[in-house]
Amino acid sequence: MANVGQIINQPVAIITGASSGFGLLTSIRLALEGYFVIATMRDMGKKEGVLAKAKENGVLEHFEVMRLDITDTGNIADVIEQVMERWGRIDVLVNNAGYAVMGVIEEVPMPDWRAQFDTNFFGTVAVTKAVLPHMRVRKQGKIINVSSGAGIIGFSNTGPYSASKFAVEGFSEALRLELLPFSIPVVLVQPGTYDTGISAKHVYHAKLNSPYSKMIERFNQFNKKSEKNAPNPIQVANTIVKICRARSPKLRYVCGNDAKMIFVMKKLFPWRLIEFILRKALH
Repeated sequence: MANVGQIINQPVAIITGASSGFGLLTSIRLALEGYFVIATMRDMGKKEGVLAKAKENGVLEHFEVMRLDITDTGNIADVIEQVMERWGRIDVLVNNAGYAVMGVIEEVPMPDWRAQFDTNFFGTVAVTKAVLPHMRVRKQGKIINVSSGAGIIGFSNTGPYSASKFAVEGFSEALRLELLPFSIPVVLVQPGTYDTGISAKHVYHAKLNSPYSKMIERFNQFNKKSEKNAPNPIQVANTIVKICRARSPKLRYVCGNDAKMIFVMKKLFPWRLIEFILRKALH
């Protein structure tokens, strides 16, 4: 654990969902770039593994692990208060924590919809609101929200996840405009499919003898193939580092060939053509 005297001149970054995947890789990369990193996670049983990675990369002195459940507003307030008391500043917030509820809309129970939004959307909003006053007073900081290719186009079988990421997109656009007078850029990162192991954490819903069974099977096969050929997720962490370095980062950064293709489709193709392409690929 570093003390205030050691890090007072370092920029401070908070990353949510830092126990694995993009969050862990981003935490290590930012620490290597000279940030003091507060890597947060809900399950502190994963703390030692994260600290081992920090030690392996020679950044343990620039690293702190804290428990943060982004669905618990009391916990959020306590963590941000501790950060400000101990380090006095927050220069970067990376809202990365999240998971995916998968299944056709008719068959996903309402409690799962609410849980999906509680984490992916309302959790992002709550952490951002807790950090914002401290950045606003200093007129300094960056807020980076990790969205998804599924936040560009809503695919069959991804209704809850896509809806939550679309909400993050709209929230980020509005927040970016509100914070322009305070010199606080709000940035969206839209990754496609990467080899992070996150699919094992997905919540899947499919009823026995579902009328959508063919569609579900085709989608699952497509997903498995995509994950098998997925690129190294360090690309996303490197993109976040690039954003942190940039004086005036743009609103969106699309990562991965699949997400870039989706982005181009949505921007240039009429919806009827998009429907035709996706139906051929996924149904």
